Amino acid sequence: MFKNYIQKRLEKYVARYFKKHPEVKLIVVAGSVGKTSTKRAIATLLSRRYRVALHEGNHNTHLSAPLAILGIEYPGNIKSVGAWLSVFAAAKRRINEPTGVDVIISEIGTDRPGDIARFGSYLRPYIGVVTAVTPEHMEFFTGMEEVAQEELAAANFSQLAIINRDDIEGRFASFLTNPNVDTYGTTGLAEYRFEIQDFNIENGYVGSAIVPEFEQPIPATIKVIGEHSLRPAMGAVAVAVKLGLTAPEIAAGLALLRPVPGRMNILKGIDETIIIDDTYNSSPLAASSALQALYGLQVPQRIAILGSMNELGTVSAAEHEKLGMMCDPNMLSWVVTVGEEAEKYLAPAARARGCQVKSFKSAIDAGGFVRSVLERGAAILAKGSQGDVYLEEAVKVLCVMSEDDELVRQSASWMETKSAFFSKFS
Repeated sequence: MFKNYIQKRLEKYVARYFKKHPEVKLIVVAGSVGKTSTKRAIATLLSRRYRVALHEGNHNTHLSAPLAILGIEYPGNIKSVGAWLSVFAAAKRRINEPTGVDVIISEIGTDRPGDIARFGSYLRPYIGVVTAVTPEHMEFFTGMEEVAQEELAAANFSQLAIINRDDIEGRFASFLTNPNVDTYGTTGLAEYRFEIQDFNIENGYVGSAIVPEFEQPIPATIKVIGEHSLRPAMGAVAVAVKLGLTAPEIAAGLALLRPVPGRMNILKGIDETIIIDDTYNSSPLAASSALQALYGLQVPQRIAILGSMNELGTVSAAEHEKLGMMCDPNMLSWVVTVGEEAEKYLAPAARARGCQVKSFKSAIDAGGFVRSVLERGAAILAKGSQGDVYLEEAVKVLCVMSEDDELVRQSASWMETKSAFFSKFS
């Protein structure tokens, strides 16, 4: 009851804020994967002209999203009545004060059917971006149609909808009721798309952004790796055009884009190796896309460290097997798995294809093994989730760290959680 009361009150404060400040445009980002990278890319481009408010975390639950929109810190003790009274007071001040932003960008996420629709009960975004429809939280969803209906709800309650055409199957178009829909991506299916001319590991992709509103393509260099990493950038381009940015402003913003820590982030490894740090989370689409990016590198040796993909429910076995079958023995010297699901389903499928496979329960042990078989100049992909995987700890074993390098889950609380987990294997 207490949580319900708080949630409804926060929702009312958000609705009052936008009623008091109609000039502030809200952009919401939903989707199975790629929300944080897309959110950050949108903020980077729009900051060329506008004052942008962006919550850097991924607090996209029904309690935390309203606070992120209002720019209020989530209370440390959510059971404290006093803490919530302070939050309510801060919300009232935020409503009545002059606004200091032009655009607010917020993630909205789902754990089960109906979560996204709940956001639509009190939010009226100017633009809703949907990044992908792929298997997620499948212990609560009956199939991909239900996932699609859930994620595309964000497009339907927004004034304008912008969706990733490459990672949302055309058959799900029947779930769209909003007539104002534009598409983005890297293929010819998308209206806003990136055409690749060249790629190298130092500078990323050189090419052109195709924009329907502009007569000429926008020449651009985007420093990311993996074609799927270009899609958040093109989602940002579509949003930027809708908000009136010029071609030079968009090109300047694209040049500033960099990978989010733990999401296809290139790090320098020992012995002049390249590490693709994609350790924040893992899902079937993201993992297969990361593998393709690894295959595209011209290096003497490629190694894939693949952790279990969490929260797949009844499709876990099938999805892990599919990923194992994507492991090409002609492209990979080693497939190294971490976690029970990966060992049980992914590893046998990779072996059946002819790959050398080694399985570990501890990411630290996996990192030690990879270090022992590493060749100079190799490329290593580390792709994993958080619960019982934590592949960022394997990256630590292999990486030449500097003050500019960022790994995920390094806070004191996370390190305490991981210490307890890894102690089981010592």
